[in-house]
Amino acid sequence: MPKYIGAIDQGTTSTRFIIFSQQGVPVAYEQLEHQQHFPQPGWVEHDVLEIWANTERCIHGALEKAGLRADDLAAIGITNQRETIAAFDPVTGRPWHRAIVWQDLRTSQIVEGLGRELPEAEIRQKTGLLYSPYFSASKIMWLLDNVDGLRSAMEKGRVVFATMDAFLVWKLTGQLVTDVTNASRYMLMDLKTLDWDEDLLKLTGIKRSALPRIVPSMGEVYGYASIDGARIPVCGILGDQQAALFGQACFNEGDAKCTYGTGCFMLVNTGTRPCYSKNGLVTTLAFQAKGEEARYAIEGSVAIAGSLVQWTRDSLKMVSDAKELDRLAESVPDSGGVYIVPAFSGLFAPHWRSDARGVIAGLTAYATRAHICRAVLEATAFQAYDIFEAVKEDSGISLSCLKVDGGLTNSAPLMAFQADILDIPVVRPKVTETTALGAAFAAGLSAGIWQKRENLASYWKEQLRWTPGMDEAVRHQKIVFWRKAVERTLGWADGED
Repeated sequence: MPKYIGAIDQGTTSTRFIIFSQQGVPVAYEQLEHQQHFPQPGWVEHDVLEIWANTERCIHGALEKAGLRADDLAAIGITNQRETIAAFDPVTGRPWHRAIVWQDLRTSQIVEGLGRELPEAEIRQKTGLLYSPYFSASKIMWLLDNVDGLRSAMEKGRVVFATMDAFLVWKLTGQLVTDVTNASRYMLMDLKTLDWDEDLLKLTGIKRSALPRIVPSMGEVYGYASIDGARIPVCGILGDQQAALFGQACFNEGDAKCTYGTGCFMLVNTGTRPCYSKNGLVTTLAFQAKGEEARYAIEGSVAIAGSLVQWTRDSLKMVSDAKELDRLAESVPDSGGVYIVPAFSGLFAPHWRSDARGVIAGLTAYATRAHICRAVLEATAFQAYDIFEAVKEDSGISLSCLKVDGGLTNSAPLMAFQADILDIPVVRPKVTETTALGAAFAAGLSAGIWQKRENLASYWKEQLRWTPGMDEAVRHQKIVFWRKAVERTLGWADGED
């Protein structure tokens, strides 16, 4: 029996194929970047055919590095950038347009129009989401309004609007499916029925026949990929943040993870009940196994995390790399009263203030480059704290530990401060490729490599743990000043066009 599981990790800037052993250990991987297209300010697009070509190359490259054949793979799982929408002809495979990426802001007016048609409270109740260009529905509406012949093609069954998981499954197997975690990001799926909502389809003018069929995240084979003559089951799909949650073995209610990358994403498993937020978070699917009730999550997202470190390096020229920033931050005991709120394009959860703009507050002659570097790191920890508090208020769940992953977890001073400001332990696993691992777990469970997901928790191994040690009075004072700094950002862009 084949002993390895492959995971396609299709991200915003690159595509990877990672091969895992039956013990959940990475064996080999291949990674290729794809071009970012910026046709206008605020617009971001990807070429889906370039992404597919890279996917094929990554699969073959990883197999070659591992010294394996395709038939050594027992299954393939997929994880992907969420909300990004591709429009393609299901007969010919021809894209109607470049994919519109989740970061794209072109649909702001469309979203405002939807808000006038249906109150946001009803959208939240049906989908768990807020009105935002972030989600997929408005991107589909824009394509229908702006691509010649597309609306007619939809009537004739010659277009599918697909998130990247659905596009890749179709290229691999010829089947048109998307899993519940990705479907929950369209702003078209009813959270409780796990099906496309007829009222929302009517509101947006999108036909059900132009959307993939919604399937569980695991527990069934969606189709078979033909690779070098081998037929390999494709049988696990999770959106990237849900895949990280699953890869961190957050299978039970109250389990939480936070991914620190370009942005910062905290998800908390709320069990079999959708938890609706009153504090700026979104309700989403965590995962669903075939034949079981769906598991839900509450999610908060921060736009600027690792990108603040990049800004400090590239725009301010204050450091040469992230390691130097860490060294400077560790050279001082605190930020010297400096607070940075990186609201470069407004604030995301839990504030959702598009009128906010970034500030550096608390500057005195005492402050040095080292203090500013420390404030850069602390900014991410404070933003995660805001989400953490919103989660507690919305769900009633008090986290006893936070599992972390992503590139910024390599910053020891950030992780130590995160533990201090949350006042709970912060834990990083040995296998940091948690997104791809989550997809591999889902595929391996579906293919019978593993029998129960609870057993997978034994493969999760702790690498590092940061425990809180900050005096409560000091912690309280820092939070007070952070909130004052956030307040200074609000309303700054009120006069902008």
